Amino acid sequence: MANARALDKRRKSIRNIRKITRTMELIATARFKQAMDRASAASAYTDRITRLVAKLANTGLELSHPLLESHETNENVLQLVLTSNRGLCGGYNGNVLRKGLENNQNLKESFAHLRLEVSGKRGISFFEHRDIHVDERFLHFEDKPSFEDVEVLANRYLEAYATGTIDRLEVCYTKFRSIARQNATVETLLPLGELAHEEAPKVVDSDSVAEGESIIEFLPSAESILEEVVPTSFKVKLFKCFLDAAVSEQVARMVAMKSATENADELIRELSMTYNRARQGQITGELLEVMGGVEALKT
Repeated sequence: MANARALDKRRKSIRNIRKITRTMELIATARFKQAMDRASAASAYTDRITRLVAKLANTGLELSHPLLESHETNENVLQLVLTSNRGLCGGYNGNVLRKGLENNQNLKESFAHLRLEVSGKRGISFFEHRDIHVDERFLHFEDKPSFEDVEVLANRYLEAYATGTIDRLEVCYTKFRSIARQNATVETLLPLGELAHEEAPKVVDSDSVAEGESIIEFLPSAESILEEVVPTSFKVKLFKCFLDAAVSEQVARMVAMKSATENADELIRELSMTYNRARQGQITGELLEVMGGVEALKT
C-alpha cells in the first residue's frame, strides 16, 4: 500500500502545477483574442491590396515594377523562419521548424547562396544545435508584433532585392486559418509577382473585359500607383505573416495548457482515490494494533 503522506505531498504538488497551467491557459486565451482581432483586421486589408496588385499586373497594359519581376540571375535566396521565444505551446514550434528545415535543405540544393534569418529563441536554438548558421536573429517579435518593427525588416528586404543582393525571399511560418486549423507553410514573398498571380481573382468583374484588355483608368498614372501600392503590398503581407504566427502560437499554447490542466485534474482524482484507500488502510491497521493491545492486557 502506498504511503499516504507521500501521496498527499504529490497531490499538493500537482495542484500547484494545475494552478500554473490554468493561469497560463487564461493568459493565452486573452492574448489569443487580442492577436486574432489584429490578424482579422489586417486580413481584409492584406487580401484587398493583394487583389489590387494582381489586378494591376493582369490589366494587359505595359506595366512593370522591379518587385513584380524575377531577376535574370537567380542565385541568392533569403529564408525567414518565424518561431516563438517561449515553449509550452504544443507542437507549434516543432511543426514550423520541421517545415523550415525541409525548406532549408531544398533551397541549398537549388540556390548557390542561402541566407537564413530566424525570429524566436526556439528557432535559433534549433538551427544552431544542428550546426546551421543563422545570419540574423530576432527576439523582439512577441505576441504583439508592431507594423513599425516589421516595416524596418521589410524595407531592408526591399532594398536588398532592388540592389540584387537577394533574388528570392521565402518565409516559413504558421498560417492561421481557424481556431482548429493552423498550418506550417512556406510562402515566396519576393518576387511579389509570383504571389500576386497565385492570389489573382478568378472572377471577371466590371473592371475587366473578356479579352483581358483593361478598362481601368489610372490617375495620375499607372506607374505612380504601382510605385506606391506594390511596396506597401509586400510590407502588409510580411506583417500578416507575423500576425498569423503570433495568433497561431497563442492558440497552440491555449490548447496545450487546457490539455495539461485537464490531465492534472484527472491525476488529482486518481491520487485522491489512492490516498483515501491508503489512509483508510492505515487507520484500520492502527485500530487493529490498539485492539490487539487491549486483548493482550486482558490476558
